[in-house]
Amino acid sequence: MDQRTLVILKPDAVERGLVGEILGRLERKGLRFERLELRQLDVATVREHYAEHRDKPFFDDLVAFLTRGPVVLAQVAGPRDTVATVRTLMGATDPLQAAPGTIRGDLAMLIDENLIHGSDSPASAARELALFFPDPQ
Repeated sequence: MDQRTLVILKPDAVERGLVGEILGRLERKGLRFERLELRQLDVATVREHYAEHRDKPFFDDLVAFLTRGPVVLAQVAGPRDTVATVRTLMGATDPLQAAPGTIRGDLAMLIDENLIHGSDSPASAARELALFFPDPQ
């Protein structure tokens, strides 16, 4: 049975013209896009999505960043542990610590503009997919 996860290509990925490159890396790994949408996120949705960071000093900057321009939302599916596969392809949150060959290791420079979000667990994936794609297919 396939596992699903949420991927967000953040505004910096869209602004830098890296959407095709990043989506291509996921596809070449064997992952499928079941839903794919360019969307401008609203503040309330981003605040709910990153609620676990609400009390951290970077929270307001994170919300401002995610709402500054359009993002690409994707429901990604694969045959085995899709959440972990996407997280491995993404690389470490800090691009300076991300391994070469990962999306962040190859393409990102700043920790606060690191191109991509992927759910960190199957439970988070279910919650995040319901938040961004509330209407089932």
